[in-house]
Amino acid sequence: MTYTHGHAESVLRSHRARTAANSAAYLLPRLRSTDRLLDVGSGPGTITADLARVVAEVVAVEVSEDAASLTRAELERQGVTNAEVRVADVHALPLADDAFDVVHAHQVLQHVADPVAALREMARVTQPGGVVGVRDSDYAAFAWYPRLPGLDQWLALYQAAARANGGEPDAGRHLLAWAHAAGLTDITASSSTWCFATPEARAWWGGMWAERITGTALAEQLLRDRRATAGELEEVARAWRDWATDPDGWISVPHGELLVTVG
Repeated sequence: MTYTHGHAESVLRSHRARTAANSAAYLLPRLRSTDRLLDVGSGPGTITADLARVVAEVVAVEVSEDAASLTRAELERQGVTNAEVRVADVHALPLADDAFDVVHAHQVLQHVADPVAALREMARVTQPGGVVGVRDSDYAAFAWYPRLPGLDQWLALYQAAARANGGEPDAGRHLLAWAHAAGLTDITASSSTWCFATPEARAWWGGMWAERITGTALAEQLLRDRRATAGELEEVARAWRDWATDPDGWISVPHGELLVTVG
């Protein structure tokens, strides 16, 4: 798996803004204080830390030691003591059957090579009656105003790069179909959004993407694959900055969500 975003500071700044409240609200009512929870693709660990405060024990997994170290650092910073972090591939988890009450993955299935296989593995390690919760954004369904050509170009470039890496950037709309293909049947599907429309929120989101399109693994890939020139990426960054300073600027970021009760 090639992680399209990479782990540059601008990416981490975005991901560290994620909390259980703004990114896993659909799952929180299903959690119990006695639960053992697996957090797949824990990244910078902010959601992981929040979940650890709700349940008895958390095991977090990341695909590389570098990524796992980010989770460990955040858990240590927040003083979380009931969580451990391991390196593992979601396609073949080195974990026993029925080992967890809850398995959670946020913004993971859009990046993996085989999301159906990943869901099967997540269900395998969940005990009967337990729950698998997944949430992924859907880039093609992003909606923004004003409709700047540079942002249309940003979307096309990002989708091309993500698919070249074997991912599906429009994962949100595919989650239910992937779960059915994985043989899962007791499913509650939903959606929710992030919305950025205040001056502060626009400055954060637009400024973050202006940096990400010019100074991260995504930018390096686009240049290497000759999908864009450095000048074209700067134009996209300028469009994000223009959007951020427009008093009418608004963007909605939709997510698909699934709660799967394992039989």
